[in-house]
Amino acid sequence: MTDFTADGMSPETLAHEPTPGWRSLRVVKILAHPFAWAFVGTIGVLLALSLGSATAALSAILVTVGVALFIALALDPAVRRIEARGVERGKSVAMVCAIFTLAVGAGLAFIVPAAFGQLVGFAGAVPGYRAGLQQSAWFQSFVSTTAGSAFYESMLAQAEAWLSDPSHLLSLGAGALAVSAGVIGAVSGTIIVVVLAIYFLASMEAMKASFYELVPAYSRPKVAQLTEQISRSVGGFVGGGLTLSSLNAAFSLVLLLILGVPYALMLAMLSLVVTLLPMIGSVLFWVIASFVTLLYSPPAALAFAIVYFVYMQVEAYVITPRVMGRAVSVPGALVLIGAMVGASLLGLLGALVAVPVTASILMILRGVFIPGQNAKTSRDGPTGLPRHDGSAAGASVLQPD
Repeated sequence: MTDFTADGMSPETLAHEPTPGWRSLRVVKILAHPFAWAFVGTIGVLLALSLGSATAALSAILVTVGVALFIALALDPAVRRIEARGVERGKSVAMVCAIFTLAVGAGLAFIVPAAFGQLVGFAGAVPGYRAGLQQSAWFQSFVSTTAGSAFYESMLAQAEAWLSDPSHLLSLGAGALAVSAGVIGAVSGTIIVVVLAIYFLASMEAMKASFYELVPAYSRPKVAQLTEQISRSVGGFVGGGLTLSSLNAAFSLVLLLILGVPYALMLAMLSLVVTLLPMIGSVLFWVIASFVTLLYSPPAALAFAIVYFVYMQVEAYVITPRVMGRAVSVPGALVLIGAMVGASLLGLLGALVAVPVTASILMILRGVFIPGQNAKTSRDGPTGLPRHDGSAAGASVLQPD
């Protein structure tokens, strides 16, 4: 009769692989103490629920930390370029942080208040713009030609109700910064994000080194290589996205000022946020800005729609390849799917970070999972070499009952 250990394992199974009989004994042993296993399972479920509740309660803090980390990754390529010119990393970080802090301070002190003033003024002027649009000769002729007066009346009423509330346009940018409602909350939230971003940027290398120490020594070179690849790609994408949105906002501001639109700064700030969305951001801003300009002046709206459409083509085929380079390589379908998933979870912020997160997952799959799968040349092991028990890796040691 075969002797079994306390765990239900025979000497043979200790030297070889588990047999079907051993699996049966393990099942019997588990079923012999159902209350103990039910208690352990209940404790696990309660801990999972508590962890989920704590994560939901700390979601605002986690989002703030995430935004700061992405900003630090966006600034890291600039630090690396300065380092390549022979400047120490500490001085490079100080220079980049100083420029970044001055830019954010100037925006909070001058640009944001002026844009908010234009937003409030535009919301109050929307009813008058709607009345003027309905009384215009070209609009009445268009409605009579298409025979859809009821449809256009309903559409204009819904647009007026949405645009008359400044919070709707503010909501397009609030999710990108994840700040609290109100002026004080917005300013304090922005300051916290800036401080955290500077800290993450200054301690980026130390954070990576600490992370490498958490993995086994034999895996550190591969983990370090993959981490550097991910950080550089994510940083290049985020930094390139900020550069493209800034160029888009600057072009929109100049074009709207030339056309004499009184809400040029408001629309430029909207462009700075909305065009961060991959693939659809520029199109979305094109539609919104064209409609807002149409309320002010139909000829200006037509000119803006044509010129900005040309700019979108130049941006897509000339500017974007030069700015983004090969920062990330994600199929277009995954970009849209990731943006929808991110938007459903975190709003606009989730849509913004969807592409770098998706790219990171693809890099991990290509660098870790797929090579591991390719190395498996048989069911029992990656190679046909003999194992420690003297049998071939491709040969089964399981014996029938």
